[in-house]
Amino acid sequence: MAAGLRKRGRSGSAAQAEGLCKQWLQRAWQERRLLLREPRYTLLVAACLCLAEVGITFWVIHRVAYTEIDWKAYMAEVEGVINGTYDYTQLQGDTGPLVYPAGFVYIFMGLYYATSRGTDIRMAQNIFAVLYLATLLLVFLIYHQTCKVPPFVFFFMCCASYRVHSIFVLRLFNDPVAMVLLFLSINLLLAQRWGWGCCFFSLAVSVKMNVLLFAPGLLFLLLTQFGFRGALPKLGICAGLQVVLGLPFLLENPSGYLSRSFDLGRQFLFHWTVNWRFLPEALFLHRAFHLALLTAHLTLLLLFALCRWHRTGESILSLLRDPSKRKIVSTLFTSNFIGICFSRSLHYQFYVWYFHTLPYLLWAMPARWLTHLLRLLVLGLIELSWNTYPSTSCSSAALHICHAVILLQLWLGPQPFPKSTQHSKKAH
Repeated sequence: MAAGLRKRGRSGSAAQAEGLCKQWLQRAWQERRLLLREPRYTLLVAACLCLAEVGITFWVIHRVAYTEIDWKAYMAEVEGVINGTYDYTQLQGDTGPLVYPAGFVYIFMGLYYATSRGTDIRMAQNIFAVLYLATLLLVFLIYHQTCKVPPFVFFFMCCASYRVHSIFVLRLFNDPVAMVLLFLSINLLLAQRWGWGCCFFSLAVSVKMNVLLFAPGLLFLLLTQFGFRGALPKLGICAGLQVVLGLPFLLENPSGYLSRSFDLGRQFLFHWTVNWRFLPEALFLHRAFHLALLTAHLTLLLLFALCRWHRTGESILSLLRDPSKRKIVSTLFTSNFIGICFSRSLHYQFYVWYFHTLPYLLWAMPARWLTHLLRLLVLGLIELSWNTYPSTSCSSAALHICHAVILLQLWLGPQPFPKSTQHSKKAH
């Protein structure tokens, strides 16, 4: 009898769950006109898009030719470590020396073994396809928690971008690996798992340094959330993980490891630039130009920290004395975007550094003059600029104009942290 009761209980629970699911789908169908406009339907639209992306990604892998760019170089670099070379100055591939931190080595060492020493390209593409879908899931979780962006925008973020699909499954760059770890970190921060969030943030940095563009925003959040003393242990996690991961290479040649894996002054080739094609090459390579970009970058970060990232009427010193919750996503995405705007050069694979953040930047804090149509136009022009190969003066100029529009609306849009919501439990 007890067994029968358990069976009926289980079947009753299943029937109840099925009934709730039917009610939810029926309500969604009744409100189908709002389905693409209301952020509360983000998860439903996201589920449909992820299913569509499975088919699209499968089609891309099997129908579009793979292009070799850096994969063989990655495999040659990690093969050197496998063979016992821990001096970073002695590690290199076909495209040059190893210039990524130790986390890259460990992760791609795993891919080296999973793909028969890097020779099974189809297996590598399938792994990166899973990585692409994981990235989408993590991004959709962020957008679901912020509840700011209308779901129709996600069609442009998923199915419409040829360049992003190419970066993941046709080029096998390391940039997607860094970004999936970064989005996992942001989800952990939103869940108030600050220690784990900082851990995965540091792990993302250890794959590629571009994640450091989010660092000013993270530092601001840590200071406002925990104060100076409380932030130190979290910063210690970030620094400590870098030391642990890089220890074998630091013991062998510390200066070689630091100069190669964290080379902030590395020179980029004008041939590959997406954002500065309209400049003379001599100016593009000039140190004074690089210094001007760095100055503009730091100045704008300071202005946003002082004027946009804290509550109206608060001074930065009061924030340090009296930490409180902030909208995590707004601060981190804006910090990264400012860095993108003033980058010394953007290459085609760098598109994933901010592609998935663009809908939030355009829709979460919109200025009144920025209509839906204009925002979609900005997204379309950005996509067109990144798909123009080789880049032209017009495509680079269009990219800067779109970036300027986004920056302007971020500055002129509604205050992201109004007093009326300062005690809200949501930390987006």
